[in-house]
Amino acid sequence: MTDTPWWAKGLLFENCSCQLICPAHVSFKQYCQNDRCRGHWSMHITGGRYGEAPLDGLNIVVVFDSPVRMYSGNWTQVFYVDERADAAQRQALETIFRGQAGGPWQTLAGFVAEQLDTQFVPMTFEDAGRVKRLTIPDVFDTTIQAIRGSDSQSEAVLSNLHNVIHGPVHVLARGTTDHTDGRLDIHNEKTHGLYSDFSWDNAA
Repeated sequence: MTDTPWWAKGLLFENCSCQLICPAHVSFKQYCQNDRCRGHWSMHITGGRYGEAPLDGLNIVVVFDSPVRMYSGNWTQVFYVDERADAAQRQALETIFRGQAGGPWQTLAGFVAEQLDTQFVPMTFEDAGRVKRLTIPDVFDTTIQAIRGSDSQSEAVLSNLHNVIHGPVHVLARGTTDHTDGRLDIHNEKTHGLYSDFSWDNAA
């Protein structure tokens, strides 16, 4: 563990193979809806710093494959890190998301059995309000679209959940993801998706 001070804020959006609301989003102790839960967390960092390394504007994707009950552990995952990150920023993001710098990702790291080699790749992030998209050429393409609420104007949301990586309000969405890398292939279509504004740090 490192005691380097850090913080980050931005947009987190996800898609997995469950229908509409993934049970594990409410609690990892719940059972997902298929033989495995396969999906991703994609982050666009709008502001942040790890020690002296700024993190503003960088993207990272965490692709995962877990048992039907995520609390059982034995996850396999891989990181895709924005190729625009310099050496210090790459090390910072690796340290944070491997759970070696405290904060919320330390909790999630305890469920990971196999961490595949991080890939540093070109990424394109798009935020069109209710539609979020992130692409990695020839490897990864995900789009999520918010679900309208009962008033047909605002978005349907979840709030007051105990979730260590998301912000306090989670906008419900449907997502489609294609990920092909030979180990963690994912092909979801109009399945569970959502997004929120996150704020993390390793303050005591």
